[in-house]
Amino acid sequence: MAEQKLKRGLKNRHLQMIALGTAVGTGLFYGSTSTIALAGPAVSLSYLIGGIIIFFIVRMLGEMSVEEPVSGSFSYYATKYWGNFPGFLAGWNYWILYILVSMAELTAIGIYLQYWFNDLPQWVGALICLIIITAINLITVSAYGEIEFWMSLIKISAIIFMIVLGSYLIFTDVRPFPENFSNLWSHGGFFPNGFNGMMMAMVPVFFSFGGIDFLLYLG
Repeated sequence: MAEQKLKRGLKNRHLQMIALGTAVGTGLFYGSTSTIALAGPAVSLSYLIGGIIIFFIVRMLGEMSVEEPVSGSFSYYATKYWGNFPGFLAGWNYWILYILVSMAELTAIGIYLQYWFNDLPQWVGALICLIIITAINLITVSAYGEIEFWMSLIKISAIIFMIVLGSYLIFTDVRPFPENFSNLWSHGGFFPNGFNGMMMAMVPVFFSFGGIDFLLYLG
């Protein structure tokens, strides 16, 4: 009987784009609406504070990974430095988190599809996408990596396009978006819902940073 060996099917570009695509998802495209409603213009501070905190977390995780590169990610380090139960809790909490995030992603997909196809029930759109995603994960690793690469590239390209378009609308007097900068202090000021609104927005903001740990692949 021939000996079977594992073969690496993902290339570096696959890992890099999967990491970038995972860090950008529903929390940014759909969740940003709730953060803006909660904080108003102060949402920029919410994302700034959240980004600084996430930066230090990922930086520390990266340093531990470089010092002791092992499988198991942060759950291994939680077990080593905190104990068995914290490591157990960290690992299973991460698993449950991504189950919940997957359901949130499917719900958002159903909402998006229902927007474009009014007669399509929300659960049908979510089910169709679930079947497609499951089928993609069941095919060969190399094919999965290639599909994820191009899908992630579409997301990153969309974000770049929105940044460029948003900058154009801000710095030009284009109807119906006149006096864009004045909107930062008009309609209730920079903190229309007060400091509490900005802090409440931190919840969906941190959700939008979910998957940022995958950026360690870029190292």
